[in-house]
Amino acid sequence: MKTSTLLPIIIFSTTLFLGACMGKTADSSKEMALNNEIVANEKAEVAAKKPLSQDFKKYWYAGNAEITSYELEQARYGELRQGTSVLIYVTEPFLSQKQVKADRNNATNIPVLKLNATKKYLTGIYPYSVMSSTFYPVYDNQHAIKTSLSMQEWCGHVYSQLNNRDAFEFMSHSYFESEADQEFKLEKEVLENEIWTKIRIDPNDLPEGEFKMIPSLEYVRLRHTELKAYDVTASLTKQNGLSTYSITYPQLERTLRINFDSNFPHSIESWTEEFRSGFGPNAKVMTTSAKKLKSLKSAYWGQNGNDDLVLRDSLGL
Repeated sequence: MKTSTLLPIIIFSTTLFLGACMGKTADSSKEMALNNEIVANEKAEVAAKKPLSQDFKKYWYAGNAEITSYELEQARYGELRQGTSVLIYVTEPFLSQKQVKADRNNATNIPVLKLNATKKYLTGIYPYSVMSSTFYPVYDNQHAIKTSLSMQEWCGHVYSQLNNRDAFEFMSHSYFESEADQEFKLEKEVLENEIWTKIRIDPNDLPEGEFKMIPSLEYVRLRHTELKAYDVTASLTKQNGLSTYSITYPQLERTLRINFDSNFPHSIESWTEEFRSGFGPNAKVMTTSAKKLKSLKSAYWGQNGNDDLVLRDSLGL
């Protein structure tokens, strides 16, 4: 083949190669810029870490969980049901990517204050068992990283979970046809579930005034309400050593009041929840209430023998 014939082919091939490289470079630059923007947005949502007091470290990092039992009156199907509730608070390391408890120490672990909240009560012949878990950074510098709910009764069981990533990612599984399997994203707003841990860390930082809040996963499930942010009005009051944080949802006709010790470690003493119970024309506003029974600090995960059953007496359970 003549040189004059090869030259255009070489020039054309070189142009294609350079064009492809330039295209990849441009694409890579765009991708890098997008990744940098995502990282910047993620960092912007995480405020500076708040310092932990010596009292906080001494109380929450002593190798024990705080377990508190409550006498519960739960409004369900238009009637009040007698039951018990238990709040279990404990600190633990949390993996930010997998969003689960870390099995071992790692520099990237996030220290969280976890709340496992349980309720047990009867509706006629059949029982309800409710448990929610919320993982909230002890540095009080971002939303809860994860919150989940499981609920069992004789009709079936449901599970839902909300993860804090670029947005709030929600998934739910239910035996109801109308709810079934759900998966969607939400813009980040204050979570009602995280309020219970914020109180224990720094109640003075609780949001007040008018803003938007996402109701607890338990309430959404019991009322079959759409999971989204609703307008709320919230306030913090103090009287005789007791503080009350009140949240009112006008659209939902619902008010939650959490009463806690004004002094550290801000133990939850009681709460009330006014909302419409029942369905259809028989629905009416009723009040769920819980009052503190007993509390103890314990490494309960190691107290799982039959000889440890007596410890439940110390909680009135």
